[in-house]
This record gives sequence, C-alpha cells and structure tokens, in this order.
Amino acid sequence: MLRTPTLAAMALCLASPALATGVERLPHGVLVTPDSGPAKAVRVLVYGDGQFRVTAMPADAVALPDSLMVIAQPVEAFTYAESGDAVTLGTATGTAEVRLADGHVRVLDAAGKELLSESPRTPFQPVTIEGEPFVGISQQFNRGTDEGFYGLGQHQNGQMNYNGEDVELAQHNMDIAVPFVVSTRGYGLLWDNESITRFGDPRPPQLVGAEGAGALKVTSGDQPGWTAEYYLGDSLAVRQVEPTINYQFLRDQARWPAAAKAAIAASGESGQNTQGVATQEQRVVWTGTLQPTADGVHKLRLYSSSYVRVFADGQEVLNRWRQNWNPWFHNFDLPLTAGTPVELRIEWEPNQGYIALFGSDPLPQEDRHSLWLSSEAARAIDYYVVTGQDMDAVIAGYRALTGKSALLPQWAYGFWQSRQRYETQDQLLGVLREYRKRRIPIDNIVLDWRYWTDPTWGSHAFDPARFPRPERMVDQVHDLDARIMISVWPKFYPDTANGRELDAQGFLYRRPLEAGQKDWVGPGYPNTFYNPYTRPARDLYFRQIRDALVDKGFDAWWMDAVEPDWHSNLSIDERKYQMGPTARGPGAFVFNSYPLIHAEGMADNLRAAQPDRRPFILTRSGFGGIQRASAALWSGDVAARWDDLREQISAGVNISLSGIPNWTHDIGGFAVEDRYTRAEPEHLPEWRELNLRWFQFGAWTPLFRSHGEAPYREVYELGQDDPAMYRAMVGLIEQRYRLMPYITAVAADTYHADGTMMRGLVMDFAADRQVWEVDDQYMFGPAFLVAPVTERGATSRRVYLPAGADWYDWRSGAFHRGGQAITAQAVREEIPVYVRAGSIIPTGPAVQHTAEQPDGPVVLHVFTGADGSFTWHADDGTSHAYLQGQHAKVPLSWDEASGTLTIGARQGSYDGMARRRDMSIRFHGPEQAVAPDFSENGERRLTYDGTAVTVRR
Repeated sequence: MLRTPTLAAMALCLASPALATGVERLPHGVLVTPDSGPAKAVRVLVYGDGQFRVTAMPADAVALPDSLMVIAQPVEAFTYAESGDAVTLGTATGTAEVRLADGHVRVLDAAGKELLSESPRTPFQPVTIEGEPFVGISQQFNRGTDEGFYGLGQHQNGQMNYNGEDVELAQHNMDIAVPFVVSTRGYGLLWDNESITRFGDPRPPQLVGAEGAGALKVTSGDQPGWTAEYYLGDSLAVRQVEPTINYQFLRDQARWPAAAKAAIAASGESGQNTQGVATQEQRVVWTGTLQPTADGVHKLRLYSSSYVRVFADGQEVLNRWRQNWNPWFHNFDLPLTAGTPVELRIEWEPNQGYIALFGSDPLPQEDRHSLWLSSEAARAIDYYVVTGQDMDAVIAGYRALTGKSALLPQWAYGFWQSRQRYETQDQLLGVLREYRKRRIPIDNIVLDWRYWTDPTWGSHAFDPARFPRPERMVDQVHDLDARIMISVWPKFYPDTANGRELDAQGFLYRRPLEAGQKDWVGPGYPNTFYNPYTRPARDLYFRQIRDALVDKGFDAWWMDAVEPDWHSNLSIDERKYQMGPTARGPGAFVFNSYPLIHAEGMADNLRAAQPDRRPFILTRSGFGGIQRASAALWSGDVAARWDDLREQISAGVNISLSGIPNWTHDIGGFAVEDRYTRAEPEHLPEWRELNLRWFQFGAWTPLFRSHGEAPYREVYELGQDDPAMYRAMVGLIEQRYRLMPYITAVAADTYHADGTMMRGLVMDFAADRQVWEVDDQYMFGPAFLVAPVTERGATSRRVYLPAGADWYDWRSGAFHRGGQAITAQAVREEIPVYVRAGSIIPTGPAVQHTAEQPDGPVVLHVFTGADGSFTWHADDGTSHAYLQGQHAKVPLSWDEASGTLTIGARQGSYDGMARRRDMSIRFHGPEQAVAPDFSENGERRLTYDGTAVTVRR
C-alpha cells in the first residue's frame, strides 16, 4: 500500500539533553553526534535481521520524507553495545558499527568479517532548486575492492559486473534506474534517493574538448577543438573547428551550420521525429587529436542516433545505429597513456538526429574499484544495507524492505503477440484467429497506442471507424481462450474531457503547456502528463481508465512512457523542470520515482476494483519496490541490431539482480532500419536470422513477448517462405508450453521464497570467479543455463560451464563436466541450453494456452549426477487467494547415492485443485545421451494423490 509522504514524518531534531555525550539510544537504533566530519548527526536504525538504515545529516534538524521505496518499519529486536570509540547494533546475521569520532559506519557479518565500510565522508554540497534548499551528496565504500557489483536496474551498455564501471541512474526509454546494488561479499545496498544518481565516478560527465578539470582535451592542428566537415551528398558544405561535439538535445540543433542544413520532409504518419526526415544525404566527419594527461582506461560515452562509426588511430572502435527519435549512449573504452596523442575520427549520418561525445580522465584505481554513489538532490545521505549468505538471501532482504514480488497471473508466462500497431479490431482478431487456426500456442494479444483519434490522446476513447465495438472485440479474444492487454499512457491533451477534469483539480503538470510544447504526432499537439504524487490524482487517473477501459473487460495494462517521456529529445534540465512542482518536491528531487508511484497507484486501484483478479501491468521504467505493484518491466524501444540483442542479456540479468523478477523485451528489436522496412532482398536473410536468434533468447526469459515496428512480427509472417525458421519458432513456443509447470513454479518461487527467474551465473556459482564477468549467459530458474547466439552468421559459440556443477546438453543429452569452456554447436535454428546435474524439471502436456489441461499429466525429468531438489508450486493461477494461503507445493528431491527420487507430501491446497495427478518419471544420466522427450511414457508411471512417494531408478 502506497503511503502518503509527509515531509515532517521523520524530522530529526538534535536539541536533546541526552546528546551531551554524543550518543542517544533510540527504540530502533542509535543517534550519534560525531566529534568531527561533514555529518552533524548519524543515525542507524535496525529493520530486521542483518538489515540496517544509515542516515547522515548535514544539519542539526533535518526533515526527511517517507521513503517511496521502503515500506518496512524498523524493529526493536537487536543488541546494543558501547565501547570507548564506537557503538554497535547487533543482530543474528549482521552488525552495524558507528564510530563516535566522525560517524563512520561499517557493517559486518555474523562472524565479524567486514562487509561494507564507508570511506571518509564527502562534504555536503548545498544546492537550491526552485527556491528550496537541498544538498548534493556522495558516499564511497570499500575503496580498492575486488568484489563484484550487480543490480542498479537495467542499463544497455553490455555491463555485467559494475566494479570499475560508471553508471548513471536516470530514467529513460531504455534505461531503468533502481538504486540497489548487490555484492559478491554477501550484502546489498539500497540508496534511498530519487534524484539523478551516479554509480562510480561522482563527476558529472563532460564533453570531450570542454574546458574544466578532468575533461579530455582535443586539438586540431595547433588549436583546441575538432575539425568538423559537413557534407550534403558528396559536396563539402562546411568545414570549421568546433570545441566539442554536441548536438545532444532539441535545443542544441540551433547551432547547426546554416549552409549544411538539409531539405527535410515531415516524419510521416507515425510522426516519431519532431525534426522531420532529411531528403538530402547528410554526413558529418569530426577529426581531432586526443591529448591525454593521465594514464589508464578512459571511458567515453557517445550519445547518438542514426549511423555512427568511431575510429581511434585508424581502428574502428564503435559502429552503431539507433532510431533518430530515441538516441542513447554507446560506451567504449580507450586505454591511453599520458602524453601520447591518439587520433579520433567520428563519421555520422545525421538525418536530423542527435549526437554528443563525453569523456573524462580516469579515476585512480582504488577509487575506480569501489562502491561510490552520488546524487544531485537530497535532504541527507540515506541508505539501507541488507546482509545475507548469498545473493538470494540479499534479494529476500531487499524485498523485506521494499515489498514482496506480487504473483502475476499464470497466463502472463505464455506467449505474447504484439505489433506497433494493430490498426483495427478486425486486424487484431484476425491475427489471433490465425494463431488458433495454425495451432500455435498463444495466451495474449496486445493493442498498442493510437486506438483513439489523433487529437484525443488521454480520452481513452476508441476511434469508432476502426474499433466500432471494443467490448465485442474483448469478448471475442476471450472466446478464443486468450487475454488482451491495452496501452495506457499518463499523457493527456489538455482539451480532452479527461485532461480538463484532471487540470481542474491541479493534477496536470502545467509547465509543458505553458511552454507551448508540442509532441511528435501528426502536426504536433500541446500535451502534458498527469502528476501522480497525490493519492487523489492517482485515484482520478484510474477512475477515468476504469470507466473507459476496465469495465470493457481488458485483462492487462501496458503503461508506456512512464519516465515520464515528455519528449525523447528534451534536455535533462527541461525534463526536471517540467516534472514539477509536486507534493513531494521539485522535479529534480523526485526525478526517478514517477514509474513507481504511477504503477503502484494503478495496481492498488485495480486490486480494489477487481478483488478476485491478479493485476498485470507492463511498464517501461521502474524504481525500487516496483515488484510489489504487480508489474513486469520491459527494456524499451531498442533497436533491431545484433549489438542491441546482446545488450539485452546483461540488462535482463541486472534488473533481476535488482530484485525485480518479471522482465521482458521486444523480440526482434522495436525500431528497424530502412533496409529491413523496405524489404530489400539482400538484407532479408539477416533480418530473419536476427529475429530467430532474438526469438530463441525470448523463449528463455521471464516473459515471452514478440513486438516491434514493421516488418510484422507474427510467427507466420516472419517464417513466410522459410519453413525451417517457421518450424523452429513454433517449436520454441510449443516447448515453452511444455515447460509451463517448471516456469510457473519458478515464477511462484519469486513470491513464496523471494526467488529470481533470470539469474546471473554469479548467483549460483559465485565461488567460480570466471562467471563474474560472463555477460552473455544466464540461468533460467535453477536448472537451465542459457547461452544465446548474438553474432550474425555464427554456427557455434563459446559456452562456459561453471565449476561446482556438471551439465547436460538440453538438446542432445550429452554430459559435460563443469569448470570448462566448450565450443557449442549453434546452427541457425537452435541455441545452446544446458541443464544442471541434479535438476528436477516438471513438464506438461501439449496445450494451446495456459488454462488448457491445468491438471494434465506431468513428466518429471530427473538429471542425475548430483543431489538435487525442486519445489513444485501450484495455485489457481489468477486470483489473490494465494495471499490467504490457498497454495500447494510439492517438494521434489533426488538422492544420488541411493538413486532415489522422493515426491514429498503435498503441502497446502486451493479451490479447484485436482487431488490426483498422473505422473511419469524420466531419468537422464551421464551414461546416455538422449534428447528431451515430453511424452508421458517415462521409465516409471504413477498417480500422485498428495502422499509422499519414493521412486528408485
């Protein structure tokens, strides 16, 4: 339940006689007044076993708002001890220690081993935002550490282990800010701040060539800056020296040389680029000499759209494309030596796009390898530490603070078909009917945006010419045994009835309207977003959706552009300003929290309106705690390119390590190059291969969802004239449904045991240091190791099989020892997948949707070679009854020494549960290489009635 924040709720006043000695014991912790240092007071509270909150304050009286992320309350169960120079708060699994001299805090495990230690505290930096006083904050921990860091949300630069990396936490179409980091040392840290935050280098990124300490210097001949050459067609239009490369935002386009401006046309019907589309070929080439003043790896960040290539001393170091209306960062590293110049060349085809190049001198090694968090706007430094014996325990502690991961309806784990966009109700229904006709399993179909008429965004009203009977459309989807999700935005045109109603109560952001800002649809319309930072605003927003859409029977809610995305190419400063004011503070103070408060308002209202149904929300951005809002996240409007496919892997793993288990992506990539949309024959094989490889990856992620712009992504469209591709895609969907007992059990585990579906290898094999950096493999639940193919034309790939387990090839049954890298065959129609020895995998019958044969026969696949266990969860799959204990689980265990499978006694029950289930047991052993067989004719067959059964091999 979302709490209404009150700034005075946690006001800390140090004017207390008890503080004469510098220490005040509190019911839930301790308050220390340090003898020295920037913090005037340091408070440590205990929130549970091994869970601590640390608050360092810049003044004697600080008002802290209630946390949006943390919903837990502090506890009184802890031990308290004072020594000559420190105060210690103890629990069974962890201890927090505060040094009296300077307020330094460190956290230790139960054995007294130091897990986390603050570096000397950085002075608070006073800042004034819209007339309100705040402080900029920064805190470093574990300077010079070699531990692995993971989590931090979703970031698409191929970063897996963040030790030594820099990450900016700022909500964006493809970037999800979650300020929670998990360490291989056995702790996690939740940084409770909603403003833009940096992990790693605390310095704001600087343009290459800019003035200022730490900025990388560049020269052209004997003068500072870049030589810039602007071409129109083959003709050089402008040559000039520019201090930096900076066309990052809309406002920066005014600097474009007049003589190099191309003729442009409107963006067309989709209207996704305010700048229009260039009708003349454009090209810009920047050349310059980097003049490094420090040794080490320099981290450069190229913000760009359209086609761009970067060369260092003649060697290509970057080659990327991204759609023009959605530019983003591409990182690359350059090892440089002070005093040794490097020639850089950047070639860009703008087509009215955006570009900027950032980079700074490297930090000293001990600073680079540390946990360092810095935020732009705060009242105080405020963070939580959770300890645990492994990463699963740490994530469980995080969810104890921020909320359990709500169970999604079972149908969410079936196949999703989507498109940008189905333009009529007949078109949408025709796709679903085609799947049923072809007997391709499917559970969900999606209605994307613009089902309204263009001037009525926010009305939630259907265009009657294209969707004459939306209620009937929903009913027909249900008659086809499927569900339908509809896109809803927090965006409004002010002259709609809904916009006027929200505005009359002060629930619309006014600043975009006052600025005369227009969007990118058709001719462009004035628009704004609703302000969700009060409960009445959230309730009114939902009531409008309920009246227009919920009551029509829609099943799921696609909450798009919830960063909020005013416009993809506004500057960050403009975005901050337009997000304010709010009841919680200015936009800069709350910058990252909109997705959480918006999703939670929707989820709370859906639960009240439909108390017998689990909500399903798909949201493009998130924040700490969003897992409690029945939300799945997706990776945004990614490009349909091989590099982007690979970057989905680390993005999905790290959002999962942020405590958010339900994640998905646009299979095939959302945005498509012209060479594909024009269906140029020479590019068709690559288009098919890219989609098939992405589809293979998607089949092994938490949510299996196909979506994107044209060309169409339906299986039968992609596989047209390519029978092998079609069979492979249908086979992946059929396999997904066969694995549904396993998948839904793993999904249930995210609630009942705080589990994680898409697991970084480091979660299960942290003792094997080789897995810490693996960014192209992961575990899907406890059993499957998945190794997607992300290189064009590859027919094999290197796979690392972690030490600590042995492995079976899922495709062939071949047995491999762990702790080695192998070359795995990967023809176009399949990817390498391996099963951990000791795994027990329940599979089900061939079905067309998840509600078919819910109590059908089950095959238990036992992969021998090690002891193993698995908990098979089940419930009714759609209601909240599991919260009242209506849930059953069956413990499964394999004992290698005795060769015995134990199917334990069923624990619990739920309405409609079958009391008896037909089971078949299939044993897989190292001595035989057998491909998986889902038929019910295993070596042993039995009828399980809920009592314990043992089966000897």
